[in-house]
Amino acid sequence: MTTLQTERLVLRPWRESDAEALYKYAKNPHIGLPAGWPPHTSVEESLDIIRNVFNGPEDYAIALAGDPDTAIGAIALKLAGSSTLFPEDDTTQAELGFWIGEPFWGHGYVPEAAHELLRHAFDDLGLATVWCAYYEGNTKSARVQEKLGFEPVSITPEVPVPLLHDVRTGHENRMTRAQWEQLNTK
Repeated sequence: MTTLQTERLVLRPWRESDAEALYKYAKNPHIGLPAGWPPHTSVEESLDIIRNVFNGPEDYAIALAGDPDTAIGAIALKLAGSSTLFPEDDTTQAELGFWIGEPFWGHGYVPEAAHELLRHAFDDLGLATVWCAYYEGNTKSARVQEKLGFEPVSITPEVPVPLLHDVRTGHENRMTRAQWEQLNTK
């Protein structure tokens, strides 16, 4: 799997040795609950997440460039068959997802990481469209998507949130290759 780098960050594959760092940040209810997943309850659970959830071909740990061995967040492209935002057999689209540990909020790390993953999606993987979504009230995710230039597509009431046994309003946004190119030629 690829490792991607920005000025301040390294996006790299998850390792089993990341379980303690993942647990440190993912146990915080301010991280997972707005995104639709319960806080982690143990290092063992975080290790299971690394093995069975963060194991896709485009799942990355976010680390600071000065400390690339310490994961501080997650970012991924969900490809064909792993997203409900586009047809499961469509290999020209992906869904972007992300989060970062609370101590790192407000530093612009998520927009920086997401910008690099969008570049990778369009330039390296040749995708046509990248989707991104958030649940009503997740203002941090909404703001990142707005900063990146995602276009609002739909608002869907009563979206199931299976991991929390909940129902919420979902906001679906997208960016096409043409939009990406326009935003990055200014």
